[in-house]
Amino acid sequence: MKNEIIIYSISDSLGETSQKLLTAVSAQYPDLNFNKSYRFPLVNREEELLGILQDALKDKAIVVSTLVNHRLAETARNFSQQTGLMYLDLMHPFFEMIQARTGSSPIEEPGTVHKLDTEYFNRIAAIEFAVKYDDGKNPQGFIDSDLVLLGVSRTSKTPLSMYLANKGYKVSNLPLIPEVPLPQILEDVDPHKLVGLVCHPDNLSRIRSNRLDSLGLNHSTSYTDLEKIYNELDYSQQVFKRFGIFTIDVTDKSIEETAYVIEEHFKEME
Repeated sequence: MKNEIIIYSISDSLGETSQKLLTAVSAQYPDLNFNKSYRFPLVNREEELLGILQDALKDKAIVVSTLVNHRLAETARNFSQQTGLMYLDLMHPFFEMIQARTGSSPIEEPGTVHKLDTEYFNRIAAIEFAVKYDDGKNPQGFIDSDLVLLGVSRTSKTPLSMYLANKGYKVSNLPLIPEVPLPQILEDVDPHKLVGLVCHPDNLSRIRSNRLDSLGLNHSTSYTDLEKIYNELDYSQQVFKRFGIFTIDVTDKSIEETAYVIEEHFKEME
């Protein structure tokens, strides 16, 4: 396929580090097709590694490695030097810099970052919390939340809640609907925990239209009507003003960008 770049990602753990890099890099080349389906996790034998590298060479692929085992990484590096395979080692050049500076060597233990530690269990608990208190299901959860997201429909409350939960935050969210009274318990929540989300009306109308299309529904509804959307956003701004809520415009922002703004805001509040 024209403009296709085949990427092989190899790891002696799960390979999530390389996938994050590939997502960031491919976003900078919207006209190229990055084939990232060649993932090889839990590689721990030299014969297996060499077989993968031979296939990558035949496919004229770029190989991205997060192998922490020195012997395997050296095998891959030697193979690439001998064959001309395009090979990127994300780990060992950094290891070598740290060793040159400190004299310390890495423990070379794959998957260390995924061990079942306290932080891991906290993340799992936070995800369960976000699911339980999504979409205003149980307003009692607002009191125990690290933060509460408020906004009209399709302002990314749920995906943002889940993203922050994966970082260990207990997040609940509440859809703001002019016809539905606010939960009384909102009065008892620390206003510093509240975050308001807004979006440009035209963008919101388009997002809602796409949502209806994905559900196979027609557009003969006020859900996408611009006048109604303006009224909803005006109502949400009244709520934000009433409670003194920190507000973020999520128009054209990724979930990651919005989460970053929220985390920076909380750091300033500490």
